[in-house]
Amino acid sequence: MVTVQLTWHLALALALLLALAVAASVVARLGVSRTMVLAGVRATLQLTAVSFIVVAAVTHLLYAVAFALLMFAIGVRTTARRTGVRGAWPWSALAMASGVLPVLLIVFGSGAAPLNGLALVPLAGIVIGNMMTAHTLVGRREFATLREGHGIYEAALAIGFTRREAIRLVTERSLPEALYPNLDTTRTVGLVTLPGAFVGVLLGGGSPLHAGAAQILVLIGVMAGQAVVVAVAHQFMMAGRLLPPDLTEKLRP
Repeated sequence: MVTVQLTWHLALALALLLALAVAASVVARLGVSRTMVLAGVRATLQLTAVSFIVVAAVTHLLYAVAFALLMFAIGVRTTARRTGVRGAWPWSALAMASGVLPVLLIVFGSGAAPLNGLALVPLAGIVIGNMMTAHTLVGRREFATLREGHGIYEAALAIGFTRREAIRLVTERSLPEALYPNLDTTRTVGLVTLPGAFVGVLLGGGSPLHAGAAQILVLIGVMAGQAVVVAVAHQFMMAGRLLPPDLTEKLRP
């Protein structure tokens, strides 16, 4: 079985990869060199700690559920901060949950995956992470669109549109953009990319057919969940529930 060895070669590879990221940031003046270093160090420390926790989580379903809830809470906190809606985090949580829960219920309820800790932890992690990404993408894109299109919003109100209708008028055209990254991954899987679930099954000793089945289950589940998250988050935005403070003030009916 092929796997990554915990040797100095791994430390060297990680250091060189991080140096490459920082070099690209410096040369292109991206201004994120420090953030990249901190992210790399945090990821290393967090995954080291989590690796020990996962050992217990995958052997007990109750621990696995608790760990999944922790991942969800951290995901909500992260996306609420990244989109500037910390005060509206319950609505972010509802939007994310609207994608996470149906996907996991279908995957485990249909029997496609066994309901145990070994299956729940990785699947929940993948689904929650992708729902967080969809929420962040739709939030940042739509909030920027609303700021840029404030004049259109005001004009729509002036001719009799409700706030919900005016927000929809400004945002609905750019709404699908939050889904494009995963749609591109799904359309090109096996041709351009070999995503994590596929590689993980192969590294774990599974056959290519089992790896492909696991990956397509994950990809279609993520695609469905992200579509729900984007749709629900947009509904909350139009209702004025999921907006950053500046837009809450600017988009008063």
